[in-house]
Amino acid sequence: MSRTWTGRGRRRGRGSGSSSLPPPPSTLPLIIEEFFIVVYEDPLVKKELPKKFADYLDGKEQAKVYLRAADCGPRLWTVEVLFDGQGRMYLDKGWEKFAIAHGVDFGWFVHLKYEGDDVLTVKVFDGTMCRRYYYSDDKDTDDESDDDVKPCIHPL
Repeated sequence: MSRTWTGRGRRRGRGSGSSSLPPPPSTLPLIIEEFFIVVYEDPLVKKELPKKFADYLDGKEQAKVYLRAADCGPRLWTVEVLFDGQGRMYLDKGWEKFAIAHGVDFGWFVHLKYEGDDVLTVKVFDGTMCRRYYYSDDKDTDDESDDDVKPCIHPL
């Protein structure tokens, strides 16, 4: 038996029946504080952040940011920020430790969200485009207390 869509239930409660389409994409606000980077080269070398994000921070060129894995406890990873004088911004010294601890590899996506106060919350998506979840038994939230990489653990 085949069913045919009768359109029942559409436009209920709208009275005049006029369409309320969302505004065209060109008029929607741009969320500059949330972006991703694609790891298409050595995952352990400095990573360039989007120019629009660097422009957003114009005049606030901080020397470092703090990365926090979205689901790996309160630990903050200190990462130095490099500006090249041409409007480009990079995650530099400290990125390697974060990438090793989270197993970041070629073809992965790293989603970053600027939370303010120089903190970026990070979500990592692997080559299958699925998010990797981590947990940590580490109670120490100061990554500068030693040089060892204390990895977040992927449960699978």
